[in-house]
Amino acid sequence: MREFSLPALYEVPSDGNLTDLIRRNAAQHPDVAVLGRKVEGVWTDVTATQFLAEVRAVAKGLIASGIRPGERVALMSRTRYEWVLLDFAIWSAGAVTVPVFETSSAEQVQWILGDSGTAAVVVESDAHAAAVRSVSDGLPELRHVWQIDKGCVAELTAAGAEITEAVVDERSATAKADDPATIVYTSGTTGRPKGCVLTHRAFFAECGNVVERLKPLFRTGECSVLLFLPAAHVFGRLVEVASVMAPIKLGCVPDIKDLTAELASFRPTLILGVPRVFEKVYNSARAKAQADGKGKIFDRAASTAIEYSRALSGAQGPSLGLRIRHKVFDALVYRKLRAVLGGRGEYAISGGAPLGERLGHFFRGIGFTVLEGYGLTETCAATAFNPWDRQKIGTVGQPLPGSVIRIADDGEVLLHGEHLFKGYWNNEAATAEALADGWFHSGDIGTLDEDGYLAITGRKKEILVTAGGKNVAPAVIEDRIRAHALVAECMVVGDGRPFVGALVTIDEEFLAHWARDHGKPAGSTAASLHDDPDLLAAVQQAVDDGNAAVSKAESVRKFRVLNAQFTEDAGHITPSLKLKRGVVAKDFAEEIESIYGA
Repeated sequence: MREFSLPALYEVPSDGNLTDLIRRNAAQHPDVAVLGRKVEGVWTDVTATQFLAEVRAVAKGLIASGIRPGERVALMSRTRYEWVLLDFAIWSAGAVTVPVFETSSAEQVQWILGDSGTAAVVVESDAHAAAVRSVSDGLPELRHVWQIDKGCVAELTAAGAEITEAVVDERSATAKADDPATIVYTSGTTGRPKGCVLTHRAFFAECGNVVERLKPLFRTGECSVLLFLPAAHVFGRLVEVASVMAPIKLGCVPDIKDLTAELASFRPTLILGVPRVFEKVYNSARAKAQADGKGKIFDRAASTAIEYSRALSGAQGPSLGLRIRHKVFDALVYRKLRAVLGGRGEYAISGGAPLGERLGHFFRGIGFTVLEGYGLTETCAATAFNPWDRQKIGTVGQPLPGSVIRIADDGEVLLHGEHLFKGYWNNEAATAEALADGWFHSGDIGTLDEDGYLAITGRKKEILVTAGGKNVAPAVIEDRIRAHALVAECMVVGDGRPFVGALVTIDEEFLAHWARDHGKPAGSTAASLHDDPDLLAAVQQAVDDGNAAVSKAESVRKFRVLNAQFTEDAGHITPSLKLKRGVVAKDFAEEIESIYGA
């Protein structure tokens, strides 16, 4: 058993709640822009004073509408300014926020609103409102449905016109540090989602220590962050609360399709994303270079960036020749890549899935360091992350200051600290199973090195056991295969089978570039090229690269390229892009059987 901890850098308030942050900001930084919002297509600053006033006005409306302290109010919307405004307004009314992914089905909406006993819900669109109405008969505690696109902010502001400032002050002080701030439902890769109860204390411990350890990334008045992750996800909430805590300017992007344009216009100093975002940046840049006849230059620049980053970790550092090559490629390639990311940033934080060592070195080598972290809903987002000044690529970093990471005898990662969830809402059995003797059993398998850096090698429940008795952690090889530009998703199979296989889906966006460069017909799809030898050879290269990371017994012997994609609508992936292995295995059972056929 191995264990590592770091001392806390932030003193969690003995009492109080998250609404203290916006009052403090208005008092200490009244004219500092704490948020950016789009007004008629133009980014407009919202000062700490303005934000506090808007939050209190909406909170008055919630109070006037009969929302009581401790009641649950759901938020179902894309990531936008109103999400942050309403979140703090709900807290200011003494209530508890229940985020709902805007892509949720009516059945999922019914479960979350019903299980949490939600008294009111704020939705964004007509489609969201229709989903709630379709299940409202089974939600006896639901009294209000407000809609952002129908002007609910103005509606609530008008409704609360007669509520006094003293009433809001009283309500804002209702919740104590150990009271629930939010109930975040897990993505539910298996079974129904469970509601993780996260307290105000958990957010203080989480965000306070993140901000302190990454202080140069959170400089008030200088730094900014663009949030394009789902605000309903716990990682998105970390970004929201940490930005307000610092404070630095926070901008929200509702549609990731607009991300490139929004990065160019908002120009953040810090980006938080999932590995797929950074993979897309790399693959799109490489595809554009190839289309412009500069593919060989790009590949040499990428190799130089990776070599340069690896050398930074060595005792001698980069050689003179490598530094000269790096400087040349900085002028030719790297500056353009940094411009795509907004042009001002030097750091990003990645979570949700493994980034991959090669991609980590590539981005650090171009002058845009991606700090990888690790966390779960139950840990209020990050429970480990790479510090800005002591990054160790290939790991998810050291423990959150003030917390402890322990590796059990069977390799499971156990966690302890004030940032942990209080328990699962209405589910004592699941709580008792996950929280034992003050330790959260993460279900992940990992290792700790001598400096306390954590590496995650797989999920305990996802370990495959082949017919030959070999234990296989799918994540290790899947991450390597998925790093290939042509691969959208990969799922390793082989439980109880004679060898390991894989299902592979093709990235349709990159396929168009690949098809053109390889003389394939215009408009080619994964289905039309299903048996194409060139495509299969390219995927085999990705598989070979993945196999290089594991033993022969764990390597993928056969794969099948699927005609379809793993989608959230089909139930194959969660909103946070985690595979629902059982659903995929059921829907593609025939393809799996074909891997093991004669």
